[in-house]
Amino acid sequence: MANLKVCVYCASSKQCDPAYLETAERLGRHLAEHNATLVYGGGGSGAMGRLADGALGAGGKAIGIIPRFMVELEWAHTQLTELCIVEDMRERKRRMLDGSDAVVALAGGCGTLEELFETITLKRLGQYLRPIVMVNTLGFYDRVAALLEHCIAERFMNARHRDIWTTVNEPEGVLKAIESAAPWNAENRNFAVQ
Repeated sequence: MANLKVCVYCASSKQCDPAYLETAERLGRHLAEHNATLVYGGGGSGAMGRLADGALGAGGKAIGIIPRFMVELEWAHTQLTELCIVEDMRERKRRMLDGSDAVVALAGGCGTLEELFETITLKRLGQYLRPIVMVNTLGFYDRVAALLEHCIAERFMNARHRDIWTTVNEPEGVLKAIESAAPWNAENRNFAVQ
């Protein structure tokens, strides 16, 4: 599992339950301790900042990808291994996924959820084939999982689509979930419209 590049979606809010911030820091540390490179949105606040601090504090690499307007608002983390400044949110999302070996979603707001659902959609369509892991701190993703199950029950998605994502309760379970994720290939797009 060494040398993985893991894309992590998370929030910048500092107002959330401290458990979410602690989970972010633990995930950053966990990735660094297993020589995985963190790729994330480049922010210095909330879970974003704690995630990067966890990785850097454990001697790991943290690569931030952030739109220029966020840098101008001084939202960027200032101590990263590498900070890539891009023009807009679309480019940020594309660059975060490019070359990543997996995607991990921590708890977050509409931005985190939008990134997660876009990645699930890309995987469903065979455009992104890597593992997707949701970290279910305080049961945060219970309702998301229930919504996806409802999509399957109502036949908007196929039962095989359950293999697109994995859910873990603790950040220390992320790398094991990545390693044991069900294989997914581009041919799975053939049942995307069934």
